[in-house]
Amino acid sequence: MKSQNIILITGSSGLIGSEVVAFFARDGRIIHGVDNNQREVFFGASGSTRWNQERLKQQYSSFTHHDLDIRNREGVFNLVADLRPSAIVHAAAQPSHDRAAQIPFEDFDTNAVGTLNLLEAARQHCPESPFVHMSTNKVYGDAPNRLELVENDTRWEFADVTWQQGIPESFSIDQSKHSLFGASKLAADVLVQEYGRYFNMPTCCLRGGCLTGPSHSGVELHGFLSYLIKCNLEGQLYTVFGYKAKQVRDNIHSWDVANFIARFIQAPRIAEVYNLGGGRENSISMMEAFRLIESISGKQMNYQYSDKAREGDHIVYYSDLRKMQAHYPDWRITKDLNSIFQEIHDGWVDRHRP
Repeated sequence: MKSQNIILITGSSGLIGSEVVAFFARDGRIIHGVDNNQREVFFGASGSTRWNQERLKQQYSSFTHHDLDIRNREGVFNLVADLRPSAIVHAAAQPSHDRAAQIPFEDFDTNAVGTLNLLEAARQHCPESPFVHMSTNKVYGDAPNRLELVENDTRWEFADVTWQQGIPESFSIDQSKHSLFGASKLAADVLVQEYGRYFNMPTCCLRGGCLTGPSHSGVELHGFLSYLIKCNLEGQLYTVFGYKAKQVRDNIHSWDVANFIARFIQAPRIAEVYNLGGGRENSISMMEAFRLIESISGKQMNYQYSDKAREGDHIVYYSDLRKMQAHYPDWRITKDLNSIFQEIHDGWVDRHRP
């Protein structure tokens, strides 16, 4: 029998997973988290999320941690069969473009096969439970780079008013370079949609932009704002990869992500796809990000420039939020860029206070 009070969250020690744990724990839910700290394997000690795992265990008595790899099919099936959760939030992933090219099998097995393991376990044991998958805007590959751009003083911007509100969910995912990471996440994205349509399951893919917040263990290969702010505060050398440091991303706080996930779980739909980001209002270029953190920390950004852009990387990307807001009109962005930067800055200072 399915539990009406259990939420299963994969990647529970990561940025989004931990925020979702906190959100539902405060709502009185029983939380089971799945995380084996694979991020440390992917990125080294600086990418470890064990600190966040321990924080969750100490703060929330309703939270149970499972040190389980989502590639372990038997383990995943047994856990889902035992819990029969009322909802599954799938936030575990290998999240880096660059790392994926070095570990293609680990990347695909984690992102695509791990997602399939969870979907099939859900289909067999709790098919009516909402299944929320953290996808990525990299499913669009580098196709947004083919759009006409204009160069301003501090950023690139879309030239055509068609894209003034950002990239919509109808944008092509085909005939573009995705990176191996983008390809494995696209495979997972399509699987989540197909389980929704084929088996009539309440699934959704959240194609995230730059998801951020103070709980992010940012590293050079993943975690744009977290890593940038960490470099500023520690005086580390930051490398800009191409596009004159004018590339643009939209940033969304993990709290706003968790808030949307809760709304989808409350009123689920079948096989939906949403571009989940900060939108145009929360978009910022790398050059602008340098200036903003310098104004908060009082420290000058130490950076170097490389002409070589990352394979499959976007020059300008921000999410068109109109579909999300039409389907869930009570949801909105609550954290602006200044708040996001300040929170990440303050979180770092608190953790490194003598």
